[in-house]
Amino acid sequence: MSTENLTPGAPSQGEAGVVAKLSTLDRFLPVWIIAAMVVGLVGGRLIPGLGAALGAVAVDGVSLPIALGLLVMMYPVLAKVRYDRLDTVSGDKRLLVSSLVQNWVLGPALMFALAWLLLPDLPEYRTGLIIVGLARCIAMVIIWNDLACGDREAAAVLVAVNSVFQVIAFAALGWFYLDVLPGWLGLPQSDLNVSPWQIAVSVLIFLGVPLVAGFLTRRYGEKAKGREWYEEKFLPVIGPFALYGLLFTIVVLFALQGDAITSNPLDVARIAVPLLVYFAIMWAGSYAFGKAIGLSYERTTTLAFTAAGNNFELAIAVAIATFGVTSGQALAGVVGPLIEVPVLVALVYVSLALRRRWTARTTR
Repeated sequence: MSTENLTPGAPSQGEAGVVAKLSTLDRFLPVWIIAAMVVGLVGGRLIPGLGAALGAVAVDGVSLPIALGLLVMMYPVLAKVRYDRLDTVSGDKRLLVSSLVQNWVLGPALMFALAWLLLPDLPEYRTGLIIVGLARCIAMVIIWNDLACGDREAAAVLVAVNSVFQVIAFAALGWFYLDVLPGWLGLPQSDLNVSPWQIAVSVLIFLGVPLVAGFLTRRYGEKAKGREWYEEKFLPVIGPFALYGLLFTIVVLFALQGDAITSNPLDVARIAVPLLVYFAIMWAGSYAFGKAIGLSYERTTTLAFTAAGNNFELAIAVAIATFGVTSGQALAGVVGPLIEVPVLVALVYVSLALRRRWTARTTR
């Protein structure tokens, strides 16, 4: 969804006005995303060797097709960020502290509790969900936030901060939630074998490369042609590639695991339940908290999406590296984006509806 005409802070003109500003491609975003999921699932199921062929194109456990899709998806959004405004975000202690607490304290704890409450008899899926809860989002959250007219600069800062914490804290939290805490509670324990290097590579590829590219594009584009040309001429040209990259990523992701998902529908349904509860609680709770502490709509939205999203690529890579590609832990990781993508797309539209009500109240 292009947000050029939905500038954060701009007066709302009602739902009809918002829809009228969208292109046909943007207007039917859920349709394209569902179609991409179906194409991936059907392709992975019906085309012999497709999933294996895509999975073989990997470096250090990182799928190159998925990496390509994420880079194409994230670059236009990060090129839109006004990097000269980042200091206004880094000084907002309410936003930064709230995001860190929600991502690294509440999120993992909530997923741990839901996994044990709703999957007590399925240890492999339970472990996989806990791993998903530990992998905080550093990629797709950028586009969900932009689609919902959140604060781009705030999203860039929060994603960067979460990336640093991910490198430092992921392995330690995995040890705590899979080994230490279950031991204290008298529950079965698991081990997680993941290196900081593997996490650092994920962060570098999925955030570092598009972030540097976006920063350099804006800096030299504005220097050569000026900000007006950059934002009114250049950004509209590259903007649609964010959606193209998103759709390509979804097709590849579900093609990789199409057979596993379609072969285990009941298991997928069991895994989906705690994920749905998790996304709903994290997003709604973060949104309510941001509003309660007086954040603007844009920063409340950014806080909610950065708290609700997860780094599915890292979770899947860790589960496969530790437990194997056919393991229940890996399947739980794969079901993560199967549920997350349509749910967060729906929440984008919920956010835009709340934005209209928010603006209406503040302009009375």
